[in-house]
Amino acid sequence: MMFDAAQIRKQFPFFKEHSSLAYLDNAATTQKPRVVIDAITSFYTRGNANIHRGLYEPATSTSKAYEQVRASVAQFIGGQNPKEIVFTTGSTGGINLVAHSFLRPRLEKGDEVLISAMEHHSNLLPWQEACHAAGAHLRVIPMNEKGELDLKAFRQLLGKRTKMLALVHVSNTLGTINPVGEIVEQAHKHGIPVLVDAAQSIATYPIDVSGWGVDFLTFSGHKIFGPTGVGVLYGKSSFLADMQALHFGGDMVRDVRWEQTTYADPPQRFEAGTTNIAGVMGLGAAIDFMKGMDRQSVISHLEELRDYATASISVIDGLKIIGQASSKTAILSFILPDIHPHDVATFLAAENIAVRAGHHCTQPIMDSWGIPGTTRASFGLYNTLEEVDRLVSCLTEIQRFFS
Repeated sequence: MMFDAAQIRKQFPFFKEHSSLAYLDNAATTQKPRVVIDAITSFYTRGNANIHRGLYEPATSTSKAYEQVRASVAQFIGGQNPKEIVFTTGSTGGINLVAHSFLRPRLEKGDEVLISAMEHHSNLLPWQEACHAAGAHLRVIPMNEKGELDLKAFRQLLGKRTKMLALVHVSNTLGTINPVGEIVEQAHKHGIPVLVDAAQSIATYPIDVSGWGVDFLTFSGHKIFGPTGVGVLYGKSSFLADMQALHFGGDMVRDVRWEQTTYADPPQRFEAGTTNIAGVMGLGAAIDFMKGMDRQSVISHLEELRDYATASISVIDGLKIIGQASSKTAILSFILPDIHPHDVATFLAAENIAVRAGHHCTQPIMDSWGIPGTTRASFGLYNTLEEVDRLVSCLTEIQRFFS
């Protein structure tokens, strides 16, 4: 069956409100299909009750639905055990939990934490802070001029003092798709646990935590057509069981006395207080939405957009694409000579084309290229070739105007 982006687009109320907008900022956040909006509305109108506590309807049915989403997420990412799924505020929340509750107690002076040169700030700062606190060293896997990781250098960086490896599956700035399975395998040969940030890949590429053998994986709901403020941390049972809670309060305890408290087993241990129940319901609907898609058709559509956009903007005089890995997703970061990225984005916004400009929370990447930032067009399953044509036409006019 031929992929029909126009038909899929009709499932998103946002585009009824903004029918002329070319939304090319999917790396920042995705729009929400009607089923997700309806799931959140339904919770508040029909099922609003706290979970794990009440014995009445709708408390019991809401608790059951909440745990069903946990099981659905586990299946979606190739997990074997729903109890290895922790609901968080997003990728940032999950990474911080691992950095503070798993790594920090194990980190000593002189130890090393390894990340890649293309990390989002959310997968850099928590490890940086943990290293500062422990007197450990943050090591960075370099990348080449195309935006690909230097895997030879990576292997040389692995050592006895390496206590953690954290890397992104897909770069939000460069679009590079990293060979996660190969990297995890190499790290595990040295007994090094690995966290993968799948925020940018979760809406496009199949995730297989069991096949990859990853120890931790995070993603955010709003990157997979779900609501903001909710996300997932996957962690191997053996690691989660040995981690202390980061937040303390209701619903994460087993027994409380004035002198001592015994905490619940994972994942409940890490979900203190009243969680974002409505967000979890919306996330569940988003996961079901993606399960109803032919994933290969989605990938093929985005590859078509990527190739068409790359070829089309490459003919613009002076335009340079930042990040040209042999394996990359439909993200194009680029610069036009002597034109600030914010000026480009402003001109595009005036023509109802939404892109992102700046360092995209990856300032070290910009420093490595010696630029202040880029303009970034990032595509989703509801984008069309016609929108690419609009982008290229406007960029051509911008280039002419400034020259």
